[in-house]
Amino acid sequence: MNNKYLTLIPLMLCFFAMGFVDLVGIASNYVKADLGLSDTVANVLPSLVFFWFLIFSVPTGMLMNRIGRKRTVLLSLAVTVVSLMVPLFNAGFTAMLLSFSLLGIGNALMQTSLNPLISTVVRGGNLASTLTFGQFVKAIASFLAPYIAVWGATAAIPSFGLDWRVLFAIYLIVGLLATLLLVATPIEEEPQTGRASSMGDCLRLLGRPVVLLSFIGIMCHVGIDVGTNTTAPKILMERLGMSLNDAAFATSLYFIFRTVGCLTGSLLLRLMPNRTFFIVSVAMMALSMAGLAFGTDRLVLYTAIALVGYGNSNVFSLVYSNALLSVSDKQNEVSGLMIMGLFGGTVFPLLMGFAADAVGQMGAVAVMAIGVVYLGMATRGLTPDNGLTPDPSPRRGE
Repeated sequence: MNNKYLTLIPLMLCFFAMGFVDLVGIASNYVKADLGLSDTVANVLPSLVFFWFLIFSVPTGMLMNRIGRKRTVLLSLAVTVVSLMVPLFNAGFTAMLLSFSLLGIGNALMQTSLNPLISTVVRGGNLASTLTFGQFVKAIASFLAPYIAVWGATAAIPSFGLDWRVLFAIYLIVGLLATLLLVATPIEEEPQTGRASSMGDCLRLLGRPVVLLSFIGIMCHVGIDVGTNTTAPKILMERLGMSLNDAAFATSLYFIFRTVGCLTGSLLLRLMPNRTFFIVSVAMMALSMAGLAFGTDRLVLYTAIALVGYGNSNVFSLVYSNALLSVSDKQNEVSGLMIMGLFGGTVFPLLMGFAADAVGQMGAVAVMAIGVVYLGMATRGLTPDNGLTPDPSPRRGE
């Protein structure tokens, strides 16, 4: 038991490194301000990060079958470290496109492989709560990012001439530490048996209703997550006349409540049915969309940001763990498909950028609201009442 918990320490630090991807929200706002970009062009940066999930997620599931889950996580950390180095030397638009692309590729590799690696260490009914705790650790990195960027921009901490980009330097050090600790941690993985899956085999799993519903559900979850991350500061700037440094608090507020949601969710999911918890979460997100769309008061807008942060915090863990446990003999492949759903982080910001340039930030909120509506309508398929109902399709041994 003690060995299991010791093994989880470097894995949780990897979850912290996974949270680096959420710096794209505040970083894209600073790049927009530095380079004078429109919403449509600026939103290309976070969209580009999540575009690579479409390309790399399923192949990463296949790669895990060849080299193992731990080695795949180590590869993801190496790519992430390189991505964090680029802005330290060049902050031009092309350099930021390269950095964000590498960050997206590294995160696609990491999210596809780290979650199944957790299932190697933690089995059975505790998987959802453990993944939720991992999301809590990830959220710490997410909500720290805006603070570190603002502290660097305002010289509240030594930035060594990097200004807000000191964020990349600090996270680079953490990424290197995560890599070294994981290298030093032995993890025994079960040998892969049977024929290796092809790309077609992986994609055919979308023919199973629970897998398809979960795939779309994760697209919506990530679209709302990235959308709020990038749009909440713009809403405060548009309606309350805040500066970017002050409005960056919106991103931190979102991630603070997402962090609290992950922490409390890991406890509540042991005490109540998954579906009940999911319904409450979606209801909170629906109230949030109304507040973000029509609110003009500081308290209303802050409350709306907090509600979507808390409500959206556990959606990924619930949907992902249900899909993974429903097709237990194809977990690597299902993981790849689920992480491919993070492509929603490309689709939503692009649509939100067009909508915001056309009608203001209310248009961006309307795009996110579509995702909330889907999650509400698909609740029954996304979360069987006990959270662990197996897929009825035939499968090989457990």
